[in-house]
Amino acid sequence: MTIHALHKCEDGHSYEAFAHYTANATGTVNVSEDPSLGGTYSGVEQMGLLWSVRPVPGSKPGVRLRKVNVQTPMEVTISVYQGHQTEGFMDQVPLVGVLVERWYMAPGIRRIPITEDGLTATLFLPSGPGPFPGLLDLWGGEGKLIEYRAALLASHGIACLTLDYLTPEITMETGKMVDSQYIEVGRLQCPLLLVVGEDDQNWPAYESAMDMKEMMEKAGNSHLLTVLSYLNAGHLIEPPYTPHTRATAFCSAASVEEVMALWGGETVAHSRTQEDAWKKMLTFLKENLYGSSNCVF
Repeated sequence: MTIHALHKCEDGHSYEAFAHYTANATGTVNVSEDPSLGGTYSGVEQMGLLWSVRPVPGSKPGVRLRKVNVQTPMEVTISVYQGHQTEGFMDQVPLVGVLVERWYMAPGIRRIPITEDGLTATLFLPSGPGPFPGLLDLWGGEGKLIEYRAALLASHGIACLTLDYLTPEITMETGKMVDSQYIEVGRLQCPLLLVVGEDDQNWPAYESAMDMKEMMEKAGNSHLLTVLSYLNAGHLIEPPYTPHTRATAFCSAASVEEVMALWGGETVAHSRTQEDAWKKMLTFLKENLYGSSNCVF
């Protein structure tokens, strides 16, 4: 049989993944135990139908799957087809199908838009009375307000403010960019976690991490630094099961021209990286914000 996953993104683009399985005597397949014999992934991959999705044939080049409205679920249609199919899924009638919902916001999470004084941000607060440790979530050169990571962190018990610091209203009105100069790394007196992909084709992430490590060693505070460096992982290290995208259309906040950006990474290795890095990042935050890795988020 073929198990097929289909997701239609909020921008109208569709993504799919599929895998070939052989059912047991009762006609059952368990994706957490049974190996895929082929498709967009192979072997035993419990979440393969998510991390291996790719644009459906005929899609616009360079699209990237990203959740925009975190107040609605990501909907994935899982269907089963007879035999080992590789194409034409929309032209066939599945044996059975089910709609799966995946949420970025846990029940009780509070989402608070902030637009004061030209600021563009969203604050996500965990459920319960608090107090909660807090994080500032800043994204890269594209600008825009991106909420899904902050919503996930709030779902793990951390108050998180995601901030558009490149294209907020005040910048659009005045043309002045937010000052984004960094302090001297060697002066840091707090724990620092760096997550880098060694196949990053967009930015010298690994080299930058090694430079920062050297700075902290010279300053005598290298004990505060943790570097997670991943072979064959690219630039876009996202939350777990986000599909790997090696190259996408990209328009920086400082430009109106769209280009094709190469991010790097190999699909399986990059997907493994996202799972491992997310778990270790949450552990790092537990230890340094709550003071224990045993607390429950």
